[in-house]
Amino acid sequence: MTICDMPATELLRAMREGKFSAQSVMAAFLDRIEKRNPTHNAIISLRPRDELMAEARAADATAPVGKLHGLPMAIKDLAMTKGLRTTYGSPIFAQNVPQEDDLFVARIRAAGAILIGKTNTPEFGLGSQTYNSLFGTTRNALNPKLIAGGSSGGAAVAVALGMLPMADGSDMGGSLRNPAAFNGVYGFRPSQGRVPCISDADQYFSQLSTDGPIARNVQDLALLASVQAGPHDQAPLSLPESGDLFDVPITATPARIGWIANIDKLLPIEPGITSLCQSTLAKFAAKGCTVESLELEFDLEALWQAFKVLRQTSSGTGLGVYYDKPETRRLLKPEAVWEVEQSRKLTARQIYEASILRTSWLHYLLKCFARFDCLALPTAQVFAFPAEIHWPKEINAIQMDSYHRWMQIVTPGTMSGCPVINVPAGLDEQGRAMGMQIIGKPKADVELLRIAACGA
Repeated sequence: MTICDMPATELLRAMREGKFSAQSVMAAFLDRIEKRNPTHNAIISLRPRDELMAEARAADATAPVGKLHGLPMAIKDLAMTKGLRTTYGSPIFAQNVPQEDDLFVARIRAAGAILIGKTNTPEFGLGSQTYNSLFGTTRNALNPKLIAGGSSGGAAVAVALGMLPMADGSDMGGSLRNPAAFNGVYGFRPSQGRVPCISDADQYFSQLSTDGPIARNVQDLALLASVQAGPHDQAPLSLPESGDLFDVPITATPARIGWIANIDKLLPIEPGITSLCQSTLAKFAAKGCTVESLELEFDLEALWQAFKVLRQTSSGTGLGVYYDKPETRRLLKPEAVWEVEQSRKLTARQIYEASILRTSWLHYLLKCFARFDCLALPTAQVFAFPAEIHWPKEINAIQMDSYHRWMQIVTPGTMSGCPVINVPAGLDEQGRAMGMQIIGKPKADVELLRIAACGA
């Protein structure tokens, strides 16, 4: 096993034991990026090699400052990185170099990681297909003719191909889960408030998106989550436990799993996806889990409409400042324009009713959790499709009425506020990867990781 293919936890242990220097690790990952990134386009804004090797030498010359000491990391291009270009995938910010880090980025730096660059993302994170006019399209780790998913597509591909040991991502509409599924890795959306975000934007109402980790195994997910997580006074709805919550062995722990058996009747799903997930559930059963069918009795169309309203309230409204200026409106992709224009049609009553519907969904889930420890369903409704297509216009002859409708299946997890993880579910006959979502109980992040370990 090469340096680039080692689990991050094992690699860091070997570095602490003196088996590998930070310089040798940095060189190995930069070599891997040089070899694979031209085809897959996952890493962007890569810093000069001589600068990175100098920082690795400095790391070798000092005592460890944190649990990620000397480890190369790249940050999703939606997060601010001090002194390192942050574009949000938009030509509006093509030359933007922040003067400060986002909170979780600062925590990753403080843990000793060396930031080598950014990972590609769609413009403003809109859509589950990673492409933009600045850097182009990120291509699937298993088949570069196919999409990587999104919006954490660059992160998932980089991890899957060993260009990064693990990576951060963010998730509102499946952006940690969908690209992880398409590239055969794990993506973890923590409980709402577990990884706080501080900014001048709304800190109270906008509670759909969260940051989290992508990795090749669940122990590495826990490692990065332990650095990202923890409360902050400027994030009043952040959860009180520190990131130390995740500093535990993630051992496989059997659980009662409720498989949403009627999901393909509630949503259009491409043939072959549910069968892969059911095969994956057999692995869980072999580890002692009990798997039972659950017939979901909730209006998923109403849940989707509520999700759209709440998403437009935050994303659409937030992009309004660029829409209002002719010189920047022309630089917005059509999906961003649509989000803004839809947001300006909303009424206070619609927003209130969407929040009430979200609350009803949580109450329904809590009743399910009286019977099950977690719920399982596919991560996506389609397999990865050709990279030239921005989004599928139909599934099983059912028309998609928006650029993100084809990812409706992620909204039950998002709208719950509960922790959700993508577990790799294997490949279909064409070699396309798929994943299975597992929704855990409220705030039961570590417990969910241990359940997910049963599928390894």
